[in-house]
Amino acid sequence: MKPAKRAKPLARRIALGEHIVTDPDVCHGKPTFKGTRIMVWQILDELAHGMTPEEIVKAWGGRVSRVGIAECVQLARRLLLDKRGRLRRVEDLRRAA
Repeated sequence: MKPAKRAKPLARRIALGEHIVTDPDVCHGKPTFKGTRIMVWQILDELAHGMTPEEIVKAWGGRVSRVGIAECVQLARRLLLDKRGRLRRVEDLRRAA
């Protein structure tokens, strides 16, 4: 008799904010903008390369909003810095990565 197959656990979508979610079934669980496959790291890279929020909104055809971009930056800040603006402990950063 063959052993019973285990049911695949249901994927859980986690809201990281109003505009950003993570879902194991979408982009391998990387944070994305709700309803899209646009990943947060893509928007952060565009900002780092000097694009303005307006340019990013236009480049993505309006699928990312200015408010969503601001939330993306705020999320990155919360992960990197503590409430007083100091760099989080290295151990905390490694766990977050």
